[in-house]
Amino acid sequence: MKKKFFLIIVLIGLKSFSQEKDLLFYMDNAKANSPLVTDLSNQIKSNSLDSLLNKAVYKPQVNGNLNANFFPSINGFGYDSAVTNSQTITGLVGVNKRIIGKNQINSQFESFKLIKDALVLNKKIAIKDLNRIVASQYITASGSAEQIEYNKKMSSLLKEEAVILKKLTQNSIYKQTDYLIFLSSLKQQELLVLQLKQQYQNDLGLLNYIAGITDTTYVKLKRPEFLLIDNSSKNKSIFLKQFEVDSLKILNQNKLINNRYKPALNLLSDAGYLSSFYSEGYKNFGFSIGLGLSIPIYDGNQRDLLHQKNQVALSTNLAYKNNFNRQYIQQLLLLNQKLEQTNQIEKQLQSQLQVTDALIEADKKLLLTGDAQITDFVIAIGNIITINNSISQNKVTKLQIINDLNYWSSNN
Repeated sequence: MKKKFFLIIVLIGLKSFSQEKDLLFYMDNAKANSPLVTDLSNQIKSNSLDSLLNKAVYKPQVNGNLNANFFPSINGFGYDSAVTNSQTITGLVGVNKRIIGKNQINSQFESFKLIKDALVLNKKIAIKDLNRIVASQYITASGSAEQIEYNKKMSSLLKEEAVILKKLTQNSIYKQTDYLIFLSSLKQQELLVLQLKQQYQNDLGLLNYIAGITDTTYVKLKRPEFLLIDNSSKNKSIFLKQFEVDSLKILNQNKLINNRYKPALNLLSDAGYLSSFYSEGYKNFGFSIGLGLSIPIYDGNQRDLLHQKNQVALSTNLAYKNNFNRQYIQQLLLLNQKLEQTNQIEKQLQSQLQVTDALIEADKKLLLTGDAQITDFVIAIGNIITINNSISQNKVTKLQIINDLNYWSSNN
């Protein structure tokens, strides 16, 4: 008995713990479970490490070398002792420092910064894409849930009227066939509610799938509230920034190309022990300092060809940018046009709803006195269900358009 009581308490607790889930919950899960977002985050970290590695290259490079060589001569055959000294022992610590100008260092670090900027933009767009897809499915699922609630109310209304009409039919005010027609409409409405519940479960399952959630639990969704974001006074679209970063990367490549053709100076130094043991080997500790200079002279005119190649890349990037900008403007115009169309449809549907509501209320009163036809009442009920479902669908369409408009016009 105690176990049963405990189980009931647990089930009640679980039921009370179940809460409505909002759009942010699914967006957060989609972001956390997205391998693409994780990949781009790791690429950003990797780029930071690459920048530090590049910085480390310009620091002094210290190496320790220990060599012991013996060059034997057998019956006069062997390496020339004037060259080899017959035997050598080397124990040196060498230091190599590349000396480059500040402009060259800045160009290198700028390239890493531009790569990071591109990755950050890609990550933001990836998250925007995810949010857009999640929001779209959330709107669809919420629309199904809203239709369930309305059609359940209509089923309850029909059941109440069925009780009244049954009594009136039993009193011979209405024909049995008319009453059966009404019951048929009631059964159709109940079937519609069942289909809508199944549709909602499928929509919810797809929403979980997109968000990376493994769950088939029937949960309630909070009604979505989408406000149209005005981006007219904000910065340039994040999508156009991509083309700007690509252009800057190409221009920076030109700087890196020019840096290759500047003289390269290396500071060389070592210290340690170097001896052939021919005389006073214990004195052969010392050090050396030197400079290495490399001057590019001719490479077959590769620099000009590389600059020409980058110029072509800039032209291509500009063409894509101009084309995207045209399509971007047209996309916003079309979406705003569709939004206005949904507003017009909404007004028309609300006007029809008022007339049909008034007709149903009048029919309900006339049915009580037998002065109305059941078939007319059924037709009116069918009309109001259709109108309300159309209102719900139009609302979903409107929210989807707002979602798309915010996607394109907002940088969030």
